[in-house]
Amino acid sequence: MSQKFKILTGIALAAVAAAGAQAQQASGGGTATYWMSAETASGMTAVNQGRGGQAHSLTLQLGTGRRAPGEPEAEHIPPENLKAGPSLPLVSPLKAAAAAPTPYSYSGEKPKGRMLFFWGCGEHARPGQPVVVDFASLSSGKVPPAFAQAALKYMTPPSAANNTSYGEWPNNKSKTRVPASGSLVGDHVVRGNYTPEIKFSLTPGQDFLPPVALTARSAAASGSVPLVWRPIAPAKGWFLSTMGAGANGDMIMWTSSERQAAAMMMDYLSPDEVARLVTQKVLLPGGADRCTVPQEVAKAAPQSMLSMIAFGPEANFSFPARPAKAAASWKPEWAAKLRTKSTYAGMLGMDLASMMSGGDDGGRESVEEAPRRKATKAEKIGRGLGRLLGN
Repeated sequence: MSQKFKILTGIALAAVAAAGAQAQQASGGGTATYWMSAETASGMTAVNQGRGGQAHSLTLQLGTGRRAPGEPEAEHIPPENLKAGPSLPLVSPLKAAAAAPTPYSYSGEKPKGRMLFFWGCGEHARPGQPVVVDFASLSSGKVPPAFAQAALKYMTPPSAANNTSYGEWPNNKSKTRVPASGSLVGDHVVRGNYTPEIKFSLTPGQDFLPPVALTARSAAASGSVPLVWRPIAPAKGWFLSTMGAGANGDMIMWTSSERQAAAMMMDYLSPDEVARLVTQKVLLPGGADRCTVPQEVAKAAPQSMLSMIAFGPEANFSFPARPAKAAASWKPEWAAKLRTKSTYAGMLGMDLASMMSGGDDGGRESVEEAPRRKATKAEKIGRGLGRLLGN
């Protein structure tokens, strides 16, 4: 992948993200807030981590308005079947001086090139597509109206920036990670010197989501790419996207949204926001199990990165328990939230995970052995795109 393509991709993604960014609100000072973010990843992410068909990722974030007496200390005692150790230390990161946000800038030659934006599932792209976006305009801060109108309501977890005391896991103190067989089901306890004790239990319906499993991904004779996947019962909504480079250097992007004003959505969204976006046909409904990438997209960028996300349910707990008709001023001693999602990353039209691990016929070539032979062009592109997207 050329350096130019990486730069142009960065400009485009930064512009799209900026269009949907929302102002963050500080957490209530009187309530200890604890968030658990549970992701199930499949495809390229799982292969790159050496975890086979799926990988579990857990992020823990604790924030309060209390100041710790001395050095802040906190830990999460998980159920044994999480298989990540008896205690997960919640480490308080060193606070750096806050820097004023600045628009994306690129020093040097003004970027040249275009992004061709497609949207919607189907055999063919809809009339009026693609929308062409000039990178020089993006680098100057001129966001296309379609992106500027993509008003997404992002979630604001606890952080060092909006809490007096804050701790998180994973961190440099703890090298453990959750295995693919790890489960959240059971009793959880959070305690520390700047938080009240937090206790809650998770049931089998409040666990990691199943992995995204594609059952059809090959290109059709027409050139379109019909995608079919196994339904995930708890899913509330789906979002698919592709990104690749055209033969002339154009960046080709596509999303499964029925609306043009769709940002790249791979982060967690609240159930209310997911329901709103499903109603507006920005997201596919939770029961969706197929979507066809138009032939015009596949033809423009035959070797594209495919990303998929299933937005899962939340579980919320508090002490005291939230009343049925809580007043706006109601504040519990603590509030805990579990949010879930399942993601997939791979090459459009290819079973990259299977290809890199030796195929579906018994896995003759292991992930560890794959780098020893000369990588195919498709694998090199797939690994490059994976590094670019942080997988």
